[in-house]
Formats: sequence, structure tokens, C-alpha cells
Amino acid sequence: MAKNSPALPARGWLALVLFGLFGQIAWTIENMYFNVFLYKTVTYDPGAVAVMVAASAAAATLTTLLMGMASDKAGRRKPFIAWGYVAWGLSIMAFSLISRENTARLFPGADAVALTVAIVVAMDCVMTFFGSTANDAAFNAWVTDVTVPETRGRAEGVLSALPLLAILILFGGLDFLAKDGNWATLYLLIGGAVSLCGLLGLFLIKDKPDLAVENTDLFHGFRPSVVKANPQLYLSFALMCVFSVSMQIFFPYLMIYLEFFLKLENYAILLGIVLLGAAVISVLGGRLVDKYGKRRFYFPAGAALVVGLVLMYIHGTYLKESPGSLPLLAVFAVLMMGANLLLTAMFNAAIRDYMPEAQRGHFNGIRMIFFVLIPMAAGPFLGARIIRSGPTYLDEFGAVQMVPHAGIFLGAAIVALVMFLPMAMVVKRMKQEAK
Repeated sequence: MAKNSPALPARGWLALVLFGLFGQIAWTIENMYFNVFLYKTVTYDPGAVAVMVAASAAAATLTTLLMGMASDKAGRRKPFIAWGYVAWGLSIMAFSLISRENTARLFPGADAVALTVAIVVAMDCVMTFFGSTANDAAFNAWVTDVTVPETRGRAEGVLSALPLLAILILFGGLDFLAKDGNWATLYLLIGGAVSLCGLLGLFLIKDKPDLAVENTDLFHGFRPSVVKANPQLYLSFALMCVFSVSMQIFFPYLMIYLEFFLKLENYAILLGIVLLGAAVISVLGGRLVDKYGKRRFYFPAGAALVVGLVLMYIHGTYLKESPGSLPLLAVFAVLMMGANLLLTAMFNAAIRDYMPEAQRGHFNGIRMIFFVLIPMAAGPFLGARIIRSGPTYLDEFGAVQMVPHAGIFLGAAIVALVMFLPMAMVVKRMKQEAK
């Protein structure tokens, strides 16, 4: 570690873990539970999920660009994080009021299904505004402020494990509420916890005292001269983009796939095993990345991801009814998710390394285009197209319904192969830098 690069103090690690975890719990509610909520209580059309994910991605990107610049100009992240989390929690709690029955009651002459979908999408964008202000723009910039290249692999290893820990907490402790259809209680509990976390941030978070401040216009990061001056940053953005499109092909439909295609009524234990195993891979891998360098792990982790996705497809297509199907699924999923987390940690750490110091909030907004906007606009629609090409069934009302099937993993694997091109370019430049 560089002599002028002190380690992150205990208070900083506590804030990183606490706000990282509760942020991921809130995003899990949005990225997974909202999808199931929409599918189970409003419409079985996977296109509705895709529209919601794409609209949220657009809102997240624009918000992060604008509010990231605002935190840069203010030279402070703390108020954006703390009060942003408070408002984020309140917006989650507002979802307790949304239902198809309430829509029909308030608007008796309207198409209750279509209008409820529109309300859910609109409120998801409101929630995303507060979440992206607090987490994507301010918290992510703060993490870059208080870490250094020598510790970012470890920090990103922890941060990339938190989404799985969030899923584990929700599935292990609160999933029964969703299973029982008690969505209002779920939203009230999680929203209240996120708001409380924000209030704690007023006492816990400490801004970097010598934070560089630079007024940046909205289009700064889109200028060809800026791209040319930061080639490794934009190559890393491209690499993250292809990787994230691949993940978004299957991830929004993962819970629906487990419950409706594999017919696993109680998959909490399976998820617990998978998430803990993948989290261990991410945390230990992050330490190795700090020790030996990112470039040595890019290709092995990328290959492990593709293999894991192909194995998930093989399981769902040929092995789901075979003896020992569940243990095999757990092994394949640990490989896939472990590689996923390790790649996420390395890509994010590299992006932080190459961000201009005085414009981190702004470039977190640029990052959202490649990490969220393009992947969440393209990936779920590719997944929905794959799902529509698969088998259907008649529900109890005689209507034809579509269920996510194993083809979403094969589609993700094919797209993941494309990421090896920008990966080769990034690694080549890393080798040149090392020399």
C-alpha cells in the first residue's frame, strides 16, 4: 500500500457495509420483488417487467448524472446519502398502497391491469430517483473518495457480496410475507429500515476533508476529447456494459424461474447455500485481486461465468427431473454467481481507479449508462423474447401464460462471450501500465 494511502478506518468500513447492505436490500426489493409482485398480482406478461426495468434504468441514469454532479459541486456526499436514504425508504413504504383492487376502486371505468402497471412503473421511477441520488451517485462517489487502488479490490469484494447477503436476509427472514401475499407489510418494514439507516448516516458518515471540487457540465463525459483522454476508463465501461447486459437477460426473471419453471416452492435454503458460497468467493477473491492484480483474474473469472451459465441451462433443460438435481443446481449456481460477483468487484474497482478525482460524481453517472441504462434496457427485453419462444401453459382461467425457462441462461452465456473482446483490450493496457 502506498505510504500516502492510509487504510480505511473502522468507522469507514462500518459505514461502507451498513449503507452498502441497506442499499442493496432496497435494490433487491426493486429489482427482484417488484418483478414478482407485478407478475403475481397484476399481470403475467413478461413485457411489463421489461418495461418497468427499462424505465427504472433510464431514471437511475439521469438521476445519477444530475445528482452526482450536484455532489461534486457541493464538495459533500453526506447529506445526499443520509437524506436520500430517508426519502428512499419512504418511497418504498408508499408501495404498500398499490394494488389492482385499489386501482379498480379509485378508477372504476379504467382498465385496472394496465393502469396498475403504469402506477407501479411510475412509482418505481420515483423510488429510483431517491435511491440513485443516495446510492448510485453519492454513496458510490463516497466509496471512491475514501478508498485507494491498493484497497479497492477488498472493498469491492465486500460490496459485491452485499447484494447476495441482502437477498439472503430477505429470503431467510421476510420472504414468507411475499409468499403469503402480504406485500404491504414487506414494503413497510423494508422502507422503515432504509429510512432509519439514512438517519444513522447523519452521525456515521464522514466526508473526505480535502475533496477536490470541479464544476462539470452535463455533457462533459460524452465529449470525444474526454473519451480519448481516458481510454482505459471507457474500455472498462464497455466491458462492464456487455457483462451487465448478459446478467440482465436472466436476473429479473430468476425468482420466477425458480418458483414457476423448476417448481421449487421453498427455495430459501438453496438460495442461502448459493449466496453464501458466492459471497465467500467474492470476498476471498477480492483479497487475491488486491495482492496479485486485477488483470490476472479477468479471463479465468470470465470463463467461469460462461461455464456456469451453460451448466445452468443444461440443468434446467435436461437435469431438472433427475436424481440429485437440487445439489447439482446449487453447485452450478455457486459457480455462476461467484464468478459474477468477482467480475463485478474487479470491473467496479478498475472503474474507480481510472475515474478523474474531481469529477467522481459525474463519472458515476456516466458509469450508470453502461452499468444500468443499456443493460436494463436491452437485457430484460432479450430475456422476454427468449421466454416468449418457449413453452406456455393454461392457467386456472384458461388463459395462455408464459414462464421463464432455462433458455435465458444460454442467451446470457452467448452475450457473455462478447465481453472477451473489450476484456482483451483492457488487460493489454494493464500489462503496458505494469511495465
